[in-house]
Amino acid sequence: MAWNVHEPPRADGTTVLVTGGNAGIGYFVAEQLAAAGATVIIGSRSRARASAAVDTITARVPGAQVQHIPLDLTDLDSLTASVGHLDTDTLDAVVLNAGIALDDPPREENRRGHELMLATNHLGHFALVHRLEPWLGAAPAARIVTMGSYAARSERLDLDDLQSVRDYDPKRTYGRSKLAQMAFAFELDRRLRASGSTCMSLVAHPGGALDSLTPPRPGIHRRSGSQRLLALPAKLVLQGKDAGAWPAVRAVLDPDVQGGQLWGPSRLGLSGRPHLEKPHSHMTDQDTGAALWAASTRLTDADPFAS
Repeated sequence: MAWNVHEPPRADGTTVLVTGGNAGIGYFVAEQLAAAGATVIIGSRSRARASAAVDTITARVPGAQVQHIPLDLTDLDSLTASVGHLDTDTLDAVVLNAGIALDDPPREENRRGHELMLATNHLGHFALVHRLEPWLGAAPAARIVTMGSYAARSERLDLDDLQSVRDYDPKRTYGRSKLAQMAFAFELDRRLRASGSTCMSLVAHPGGALDSLTPPRPGIHRRSGSQRLLALPAKLVLQGKDAGAWPAVRAVLDPDVQGGQLWGPSRLGLSGRPHLEKPHSHMTDQDTGAALWAASTRLTDADPFAS
């Protein structure tokens, strides 16, 4: 049966955490999962933005069950307290979506001295999965869905300069942080399979998702008529963030997905309905995955699903 992005399978009785679900693609992941009947928990640094997302979803989706917890991925020491706010015994899925992209130098660090994009996009999620293990392990077959990026295709990890201390370029560092997320997700699935776990890890990416092609949501996203007109030529190739959410939603809800898969848009990997993609070899390289895991463990004092 063909996948219907507008009528995915029902998810009643399931609970999903979406990091960064208060804005952008993460918001639309949360909205679409709530529309399918899932209880959605939005993890966000901003209480005000998370509350706005909850209000917008509940206004659009009758009967939506949406909550939020405080979540700052740049502050590893806060993560234990964050997961303590979870009002559930199990998590059926977590969508590791939150992230930042810095456009200009200088290089920034968090309080632990970690480069900020790597800290937010990869290390914070690595440590979060470690903290979430009791909730994910309590579900029958939890899914850990990592939001990758097209930007990771052209990058390679420098494991001797993982935090871009010697060689910092914002665009390249962002791409490498997203590649680190994806390499972690594939390595995590290998480890889950080897341990016999019923959890699975997989990757989704949104393709080319633009604000100017995204439908408005009061309190979340607005666009002017001129922005919409100027973006029309781009619509031939790219898409809005509502459509950019589709691969992650399919990764959470499709009963036939398998661990280690990569889901993305069907038209040149940039737009269209979600389909299964073959990941590039540098994303799935086992030696790179193992070395990245070891480095991430040292930097975060975390080791997801180690037992």
